[in-house]
Order: sequence, then structure tokens, then C-alpha cells
Amino acid sequence: MEAKKVPQDKSSTYANNSKALYATSESGEYAVVASSGWEAEELVTKQALNEFERQALAAYELVKKGDKSPLYYHMYAQRMDLMVLAQSVGWFKWRVKRHMKPAVFTKLSTKQLNTYSEALGISVEQLITLPEISVEENKDE
Repeated sequence: MEAKKVPQDKSSTYANNSKALYATSESGEYAVVASSGWEAEELVTKQALNEFERQALAAYELVKKGDKSPLYYHMYAQRMDLMVLAQSVGWFKWRVKRHMKPAVFTKLSTKQLNTYSEALGISVEQLITLPEISVEENKDE
């Protein structure tokens, strides 16, 4: 892409920041050019965020019913999936998936809870509880 054609659509997902892109200058050399985003990227980003929100709400319901541990909800609420969370804590996916069973989760050690807490960027107290949210309000958005 040529430097003068780098999109500058002031994407709301950039939060008034810029993104560095490589583009070719008039002399044909690659250079870093700042972009304020473009419409197509903003649309896709918003769709991805909506999907994580949908997954978090579905996970919330499963935790409320007692089918899954709070870890399951917090994983989606923090915009992660099983693979990302497993990589973040440095454990196998099957092990993390097992911790999503309520009976197993309640037996996790303080060290294991701290590991999840760090990876998710929330406190252990937040990790072991389910926040009070209105699922009906979020479904309408």
C-alpha cells in the first residue's frame, strides 16, 4: 500500500490512538505510517467484541446453573478462549478445561488460583465469585 493511501477513518476502536503500518513511500521504500484506522477493520473488531460478550453471557448462565465454575465465565469476560487461557497460565488445555468443573475448581490451591488471577488480570476474590449482572439487559444491546 502506498503511504498516501493508508486509511485515516478515525476508528472508534482505536480510542483516539494510531496504529503503525508499513507502506511504500513515493520513492518505493517501505516506511512506517500512522493510521487512525479504517471502517472495515472497525466493523470486524466490533463483531469480535460482540461475540466475546455473547459467549460471556452464555458462560454466565452455565455458571449460574452450576454446570461450570466461575473460571469459565471470567475466561470469556476477559476476552479469552480455552487455548489463550491455557497458554497464559502455561498449562495443558485439558487441565484448564478440567478446572472449569465446579467440583474441581473448588479444590484448586491458592497457587493455582493466583496463576489464573494473574493471567486474567483480576483478583482471586473476583475469580472465585460470579458478579451480579443482568443478563436480560445485555441481551437487548
